[in-house]
Amino acid sequence: MGNGIAHVFAQYGFSVTLIDVQPAQLEKALQNIAKNFDRQVSKGTISEEQKQQALTNITTTTDISEGVKEAGLVVEAATENADLKLKIFKQVDEAAPANAILASNTSSISITKIAAATNRPEKVIGMHFMNPVPVMKLVEIINGYATAKEVTETIITLSKQLGKVPCVVNDYPGFIANRILMPMINEAIYSLYEGIAGVEEIDTIMKLGMAHPMGPLQLADFIGLDVCLSILHVLHDGFGNPKYAPCHLLVNMVTAGKLGVKSGEGFYTYTAGSKDLVVSERFV
Repeated sequence: MGNGIAHVFAQYGFSVTLIDVQPAQLEKALQNIAKNFDRQVSKGTISEEQKQQALTNITTTTDISEGVKEAGLVVEAATENADLKLKIFKQVDEAAPANAILASNTSSISITKIAAATNRPEKVIGMHFMNPVPVMKLVEIINGYATAKEVTETIITLSKQLGKVPCVVNDYPGFIANRILMPMINEAIYSLYEGIAGVEEIDTIMKLGMAHPMGPLQLADFIGLDVCLSILHVLHDGFGNPKYAPCHLLVNMVTAGKLGVKSGEGFYTYTAGSKDLVVSERFV
């Protein structure tokens, strides 16, 4: 997600500093961004010159304090772990200019909770981009309890400058996107777990019957089953409603390390260089 966010900001003329504690990850990020720009050039959506200019807009660093010291906006896109995000926001708050807006790309963790870790809660907001960021138009903008109106208006305007469609929501567990999406994915997993239908059948019904571009089980693999589980825990803990309890099958798969695309196997098996959708042997 961080790669995609950096890509879009750079494409639209913003100076971007991409931060990661691991140099190898930064190198990999730049390679992925360049490949995605190449894809845009081949499709004719941008020119080679625009690609080269965008790439010059991106610098990298492993030092958070150095990376944010002149930032007008910081967008955090770390893994969906509340403790990690709070730690990052404390560091960023200490190092970033006093007028900088601090945004999180979290898909479920409370913006109000994140803001409370800073000394500028009125300048903290959610910017939930969709994956893949260069392609997907939506930005779910989440107001925390203390988010200032002018900060929200600034992020709305900025999202439009990036060619995105901003939708503003309030800070409740899962916001809107995942409050609706995750129970659907969880129900699809329950349907598989209870033997009602197979992986391919469940996904085909949702693709052909509901016009979804990707079935819920394939989408879960794409998101990462560990991420899905984490979000369901946030919903379940936040609302205290058993309808958000994650399916036992999902819990077991994450425990076993079957996380979807990122691990090479989830509900489907993924082979490098192949675009074939192959149901995991576990579910055949």
